[in-house]
Amino acid sequence: MAHHSTRQYDVSVASTETELLQACAVRAEAYGHHLGAAVLSFSAVEDMDREAGTFVLLCRDSISGAVLGTARIQTNEHRPLLVERSVILPRHIARRTRAEVTRLAVKPGSDRLVKLCLMRAVYQFCEAQGIDWLVICARSEPLARTYRSLGFVDFLEPGQHVLLAHAGHLPHLVFTMDVAATRQRWLAAGHRLQSFMLAGAQGPWLGYLQRLRPVGCQEQAA
Repeated sequence: MAHHSTRQYDVSVASTETELLQACAVRAEAYGHHLGAAVLSFSAVEDMDREAGTFVLLCRDSISGAVLGTARIQTNEHRPLLVERSVILPRHIARRTRAEVTRLAVKPGSDRLVKLCLMRAVYQFCEAQGIDWLVICARSEPLARTYRSLGFVDFLEPGQHVLLAHAGHLPHLVFTMDVAATRQRWLAAGHRLQSFMLAGAQGPWLGYLQRLRPVGCQEQAA
């Protein structure tokens, strides 16, 4: 499996059912402390995980191989983004290629670098795929601050929540990122994370991401 390494962590794309189940196990554990019984739904592979144009990322401890974090990228190549069930994106975004990050989850107690490694992988994926806009949602203000620090901007007024149909109709903040402009802003401002976020941006793993088909498509073609 092609992958991208950062210190003690490797980020790769789930390409088997076993790896999708590993992603689901992290989701269930990460969301369990605040969703209660509803977390049971996260322990099973979702249809979206296997859809064409969807990629599930895994972040592993490079020594033990344990999966510590996961994120899902859905592009609009085959269908509108999930968030578009709940919000109408402005024309300058809706007319361009775009992707949404969902099911971002990190095992409790993990290094904060795990989440950053996943977000770097998401960003570099979008650059490699020619994605113009990235959308992500957050339930909490601490997570929102993290996204803003990476270059995401509030889609609505700061603090204004949207009930998301694909997230149990729970209130979320919605953020967008102009992928190309964000790179330029990082470089112009000497952003403290620019070296980290752009490191290895020409690595061979990105070519692998471009060629990879979702698990379900691989099985159908076999």
